[in-house]
Parts: sequence; structure tokens; C-alpha cells
Amino acid sequence: MSPEDLRQRLEFYRDLGITQIYRRTPAPPEVTPVKVAAEIEPPPADMPRIEHPIELPSLVPADDTLAKISADIGDCTRCRLCKGRNKIVFGDGDANSRLVFVGEGPGADEDAQGIPFVGRAGQLLTQMIEGTSAKEGIPLKRADVYICNVVKCRPPENRTPEPDEMEICGQFLFRQLSVIKPKAVCALGSTAAKALLGGRDGVTKLRGKWHKWNDIPLMVTYHPSYLLRPYNQNAKKEAWEDLKKVLHFVYD
Repeated sequence: MSPEDLRQRLEFYRDLGITQIYRRTPAPPEVTPVKVAAEIEPPPADMPRIEHPIELPSLVPADDTLAKISADIGDCTRCRLCKGRNKIVFGDGDANSRLVFVGEGPGADEDAQGIPFVGRAGQLLTQMIEGTSAKEGIPLKRADVYICNVVKCRPPENRTPEPDEMEICGQFLFRQLSVIKPKAVCALGSTAAKALLGGRDGVTKLRGKWHKWNDIPLMVTYHPSYLLRPYNQNAKKEAWEDLKKVLHFVYD
């Protein structure tokens, strides 16, 4: 681990409220003679038995809600993205939705309004959701799904979020998805896919097939901003096919 990686990791734990760390002094190794099988004594009959395994604390607080998550985020200054932020973009849509879309991060329009996917890419996403569902005979509007991003603040010049920024904000995305408990998640673009699946593969390799996030089915497809580019006509067809799979899986 480099000094910069160590600094960022310590800052992450500081933001979680951990202000002290301890370095354990290693004990000198003990040389224990190895017993052969015949010499190993069975445990005493009166040794207490552990009837119930010890449960580790959950990453999601008890009785968690979207309102509590938003309150915990507060006026966040946990990473450098807060410096150029206008508004935190938490999420939008039906909190009880069976389908959640996860994007990369807010753009200029989202930063101004505090709502995810309201710019050109957001308008295309709305058309994809409502247009595809109408053609497939599924009564669905944008307001019926939930939409959020990996990071809640706009990266400068719309750059890709850095790993430490995604890690810090990822705790809140984890809680959002855990609270909503959708039937499926649709990851929009490679950043969302990497944040949720943890791998390095890009959209072209991941799309079109089902994956899992915490036992919830997850489909990866292209980010709408990528589809706005004029030379990506084939990607548009593939994205619509991906979306049809998701809609029929969730709502059939």
C-alpha cells in the first residue's frame, strides 16, 4: 500500500468517526510440539458449547429508511467532490419500486436541480423506460421506478469518480438498495457496473446477461449519455433489448 493509499484509507475511517488506531506488537513465536493423533486428548465433557453463532453487526442500521440515509449524508464533506457541489443528488422515484436504476454521478443539470437524470441523458432514460414499457404492454412511468447514482455530488467537468470517492459514497448506495429491496437493479454504464459488481469488465462484456448484487438480480447496460453519441446506433439497439429483459423480468 502506497503512502497516498494509506492516507486516503485513514481519512475514510476518520469520516466514519474512528479517531484512534492501535498497532499491535507481534508476540514472539512459540514453538509447540506437534502431537500425533494418538496423543491428542478429547475435550472435557463439561466444556460449554456455543449454542448460537455470534452474529456480526449489519452494514445497514436497524429500521433504516431513505429519509435516515439522506439525513446521515447531511451536508456531506466526506470527500473532495463537496468542494464544487451545488446540490447533493440523493435519488428520485418510488421508494417501494421493484426496479432501481443506478447511474454514475450527477451532471450539471442534476447538480443544479438536485434530481438525478434530468439533463439530455435523463430525458433519454425517461423515453427508454416509458417508450419501451408502452411497446411491451407494461403500464410503467418514470415515477414508478427509483433512480440514483454511485456518487451523490457532481465530479468536476463530469469526470469519472475516483475509487475513494466511490468507496465513501458507496456506503449510502448500499443502504439505499438494501432499504428498497428491488426485484432487480439496472446498472447504467461501466462506473455503476464496477461499483456494484466489483470487477474490471466493461459494459460490452457484462451487458445482456444477469448478474447478482447481494442476491438481487442485476442487469448492466449502456449509460444514456453514451447512447446520445451519433456513432452508437448499435449500442442503442442493445440497450433497448437489455431494458426489455429487465422490464419483463420485473413486471411480468
